[in-house]
Amino acid sequence: MPHIDYYLATISPNCYLAGTRPTEIAAKHGATISYKPLDIMALFARTGGVPPGQRHPSRQEYRLIEIGRCAKELGMPVNVKPAHFPTNPAPSSYALIAAQKAGGGDLGALVAGITRACWAEEKDVADDAVIKGCLEAAGFDPSLADSGLLAGAMVYEQNLEDAVSAGVFGVPFFITDDGARFWGQDRLTQLDRHLGGEL
Repeated sequence: MPHIDYYLATISPNCYLAGTRPTEIAAKHGATISYKPLDIMALFARTGGVPPGQRHPSRQEYRLIEIGRCAKELGMPVNVKPAHFPTNPAPSSYALIAAQKAGGGDLGALVAGITRACWAEEKDVADDAVIKGCLEAAGFDPSLADSGLLAGAMVYEQNLEDAVSAGVFGVPFFITDDGARFWGQDRLTQLDRHLGGEL
C-alpha cells in the first residue's frame, strides 16, 4: 500500500487551496497519509525562505494575486488578507496531531476545516472554540483540543526536523514512500499521476 507524508501548516493559504484533494487522491490509489503539521515560519528560517511579510513588496503583491486567482479557479471562497493571519499555528497543529493519534474522524476534512476557518471564514485558528468546532465538524471529539499538548508539541517539533531532513522547504509538501517529492497544491495532479504509475 503506497504512503504519503503530507507536510502542512494550518495557517497556509496553499494548504487551504489543496482542500480535500490530497485525501481524495490517496483514496483513489489506496494510499495512506501521515499528516505532519509544522511551524512554517521556522521552516522558512531553516531552509532559506522568507516569511511573507518580509518579502519584497512585488513578491507580496503577486502572492495575493496568485492566492485569489487559484481560489477562483478552484471555486473556493477566499479573503487574501484574512483578519487572523498570521496567527499562532501551534494550538490547531496540536489538535490535528491529537486527532491523528485518536482516530475516528476525517483528518482530511479537519485540515480543510482549519485552513478554511482562517482563509475563508475570518476565524482565528489559534482560538480554542474555533479549533473545537473544526474537530467536531470533522467527526472528532472536540476535547482533543485540550489533551496531549506536551506530546503534540514534541511531535510538532519533530515534524519540523523530519521536514528539513527530507528536503521540505514549503507547504503543502508531499513525499511518497518511494521518495518522490511534490511541492504545492498545484502539483497535486502530478502526485496523482505518480501514484498511478504515469509520472
